[in-house]
Amino acid sequence: MADLLGPFAPLQLTERISARASNIRIEVRPDGNVLLVIPKRVPRATAHAFLKSREDWIRQKLVELKSRAAKVPARRPLRWDGSDTIHLRGRELQLRVVLARIARPMLRIGDELQLYCTAQDLVRPELLASTLRAGIAKLARHDARLLLDAESARLGVSYQGPRIADQKSLWGSCTPDGLISLNWRLVMAPPEALRYVVVHELCHRRHLDHSPRFWRLVERQMADHARWRGWLREHGAALHAVLPKAGAEPPPAGLFDGAL
Repeated sequence: MADLLGPFAPLQLTERISARASNIRIEVRPDGNVLLVIPKRVPRATAHAFLKSREDWIRQKLVELKSRAAKVPARRPLRWDGSDTIHLRGRELQLRVVLARIARPMLRIGDELQLYCTAQDLVRPELLASTLRAGIAKLARHDARLLLDAESARLGVSYQGPRIADQKSLWGSCTPDGLISLNWRLVMAPPEALRYVVVHELCHRRHLDHSPRFWRLVERQMADHARWRGWLREHGAALHAVLPKAGAEPPPAGLFDGAL
């Protein structure tokens, strides 16, 4: 692979055989790493041929990602003193810490975020962060289910889930049997960005690929999908910078390409 990607050396190619993947997928990361996901049923030679065919795309996206990474401001850790803010559903909400006699921290979401905890909990920032992540993920599940129900009915398809997770490299996915997985961080984006990912994944219930007919269906279901796809490419790294898991490496904020 060094010859393929020589102009960007030193680069590392990582191959992963996946029993769940239905498409070949290439992930290009700003640190120079390229991940090739190969479905179990696909020969490695076919995957390598696809990788070679996407060399120009890899070159272009690597340059884009490095440029975007340089523009993402470093986010300071949360202070838990009432001065913090979190974006939810496209709005900036104040995070207020409320001392209370309570067995474990609890989050309430309204016009502001109210995090109830004891004085002892204040010296355990990862416990507070975990509570905040769990509360926001619950909100994401609620919003995602409403959108999935509405958009699946409009499209005339069924789905399973949603599974809400904190994927490092994907905003969403759809398995061949219709299980939709979504990244909880999408609820921190404008609502239309979450809607785009929901529409995108539901369209895979008709076309489990990224063929022209797939994108025509996405266009039919959401005329301005390209705007929100672009928004996620531009701002996705900033979403990942909020509430990172303890000890987690910075997210790759990669770009992806795939084919059957």
